[in-house]
Amino acid sequence: MSNAPESMRRTLSVALLVCLACSVVVAGAAVGLKSTQVANRQLDKQRNILSIAGLADADAPATQVRQIFNSRIQPRLVDLDSGRFSDAYPAENFDPLKAAQDPALGQVLAGEEDIASIRRRERYSVVYLVEDAQGKVETLILPVRGYGLWSTLHGFIALKNDYSTVQGFGFYQHGETPGLGGEVDNPRWKALWPGKQVFDASGQPAITVVKGSADPASVHQVDGLAGATLTSNGVNNLLAFWLGSKGFGPLLTHLRTGEI
Repeated sequence: MSNAPESMRRTLSVALLVCLACSVVVAGAAVGLKSTQVANRQLDKQRNILSIAGLADADAPATQVRQIFNSRIQPRLVDLDSGRFSDAYPAENFDPLKAAQDPALGQVLAGEEDIASIRRRERYSVVYLVEDAQGKVETLILPVRGYGLWSTLHGFIALKNDYSTVQGFGFYQHGETPGLGGEVDNPRWKALWPGKQVFDASGQPAITVVKGSADPASVHQVDGLAGATLTSNGVNNLLAFWLGSKGFGPLLTHLRTGEI
């Protein structure tokens, strides 16, 4: 019995040393892999932007993605309040999601302002211009996000240089139900978007995911997601927000009228 306390101390000491060793290994791996994780996230973002713009396949190799992105895509910082391009921060490494949580760079949305249910909106965001060899804008790519049924959907919408016609639309991150709201990933549904008009004749956001099938004659309607009404509503709400006055609406107005 006299050896029992000593045995217990040794057992606890060994367990503590094992825990410390494991912690050091895990922490070291996290630090060592951080740069790789950042690079992979950046590559995934670039691949999604190119895919939605129709410049590369979704499974394009990394070297091709980087080459096309660096040669064709121009990131630009946008002041959402003024709707004009800004040089306040480098667009290449500005993170709008982090900025939205920063009291100095983000603002709380309340009530009817927050139709996309994002709670906070950043003062500055980053858009992506697809330019030709002469530097003329061919496509404008806007980041969009908003709550669906179970999750916040993060995606991009690409507009042609009339700044109203959809070039492509899709999400790169969400947690919607597979087979229902998860059908936002279905290539057949995403193929319905190109050619649609996001604004009506008065310049107001008009693009809508309808319940059931869209009117074939409508340039503003897209087929709904079967069995996923709330996710469809979420898509409508996030597009209405980011194409409206609190989102990229002022920028798009300036671009369509040639003010910038």
